[in-house]
Amino acid sequence: MSRGSQADPSASPISEGTNHRAMTAFVESCIETAAGSAAQAERRSRGRPRARRLLKQLANKHKILITTHQHPDPDGLASAIGLRELLSQKLPDAEVSVSAKGRVGGGLNEAFVRFSKLNLAPWNERSLANYDAIILVDVQPHFAYSPLPEAVEPLAVIDHHTRSGRHRGLPYCDVRTDVGATCSIIFSYFMETETPISASLAATMLYGLETDLAGAAGTPTELDNLALSSLTLLADTRKLYQMRYVDLPREYYVAYSQALTSAQYYEHALLAHIGTIDSLEKPAVMADFLLRFDQVDWALVTAVYEKRLILSMRTSNGRLSAADVMRKLVRGIGEGGGHRTKAGGCVPLGSTERAELDRTHAALLRRYLRSLGIKPSKGRALVAPN
Repeated sequence: MSRGSQADPSASPISEGTNHRAMTAFVESCIETAAGSAAQAERRSRGRPRARRLLKQLANKHKILITTHQHPDPDGLASAIGLRELLSQKLPDAEVSVSAKGRVGGGLNEAFVRFSKLNLAPWNERSLANYDAIILVDVQPHFAYSPLPEAVEPLAVIDHHTRSGRHRGLPYCDVRTDVGATCSIIFSYFMETETPISASLAATMLYGLETDLAGAAGTPTELDNLALSSLTLLADTRKLYQMRYVDLPREYYVAYSQALTSAQYYEHALLAHIGTIDSLEKPAVMADFLLRFDQVDWALVTAVYEKRLILSMRTSNGRLSAADVMRKLVRGIGEGGGHRTKAGGCVPLGSTERAELDRTHAALLRRYLRSLGIKPSKGRALVAPN
């Protein structure tokens, strides 16, 4: 660029102060647009349970516990943390705690746990009776990974998974299967009650939302897109960067190698096994990765964890529901469920000996292919052996 064409700051028609005011006005305009979209989304979904009804149910409660599924993922944790912040602001006389059962963090989620203000109370089933109200988020009673004993009923359930049909009598139930992440539902509560979201909390909720919508099977809806755009404007970007980009241990690369070398595909469906895992997120991450293979629209990844065979399924097929297919796979031998494009399940194992694993895999493969209308055949290796 020639010297004559270089910008002269002193000759600029817009001063620094004017620039600042213009940028502020732009950001405020974006936020107003998001708020207007939130109001429209709220009007279109009238009749469903909403935040004010939940607050009414909790008005006379003094000790409230929010919890999520065992071995929680970022969506479950971020939803619980966000709801704790909302209730703490709206119910100042109540003590609101978040607790989680099972291992928290590890792998891709390690930085999320490290940089989010989780402030989790220790999990203690004996102390559940001491709470006036228990709220389940991102899970439902009687699900395989529900943290609550059978005899303990929550006051409220907030979730986006396929409804279990066992919620009669619960004072509050907000289950929206058309929403991609529970964080989006919690975000809508903030919008409805006009409660501010801090930059730190926005980063936490945005990461939780992103992880549940990650991969080729992610299907953001209107509310998800609204939450994504609004939280992006509010989020602490440095914190978000730290959570998104984390150093991974060697075991993660081993899992990728196992997924690739074990993957077999049968027409448009793929199956892979990644051995014994130390983090429940790995099968889901591998299923997201393998679904991107351009010859398939179904991916099922299995792994062994604590004498259970863990299953994670992804699909880009618009005709069949992953949740329905997963239930067919585990019927009579395990538990499972999920969404239209994503599902998970587990099958108890008598032992982790190779013979039992092979029998269980063979039974699952038969069910998998039959559920998808694929004739039994010899699979083709995704990656040819050396």
